[in-house]
Amino acid sequence: MTFELPIIVLNLVIILLAYLWFYPTSVGNNINKIAWYDCFVSGLALLVVGFKYWGSGQVFSLLGWEMNWFWFTLLSFTLIEIPILLWYFRQYPPEGE
Repeated sequence: MTFELPIIVLNLVIILLAYLWFYPTSVGNNINKIAWYDCFVSGLALLVVGFKYWGSGQVFSLLGWEMNWFWFTLLSFTLIEIPILLWYFRQYPPEGE
C-alpha cells in the first residue's frame, strides 16, 4: 500500500475538487459537459501519475489484482468517482430529467 496510497489520495482530491467546486460552478447539470470535462479530469490524474511512474515497472495492487500505474490510476479513479457522481446527479439532476 506504500505506492498506492498517494495515487488514491490524488484521485480523491481531483474528484472532490471537480464535483464540489468546478462542476457546480462551470457545468451545472449538463450531462454532456460533465462527460467531456470528466475526460480531462481523469486525464489530469493519469498525467500526474504517469510523470512519476512511466517506465518504472512498478507494480500496484488493487483488490488483489496486480497492474501497472495506468490501470491502477484509471480503475481506482473510477471506483472513487462512481459514488460521488451518483451523489452529484441527485443534487443536480441531468437536463431533461
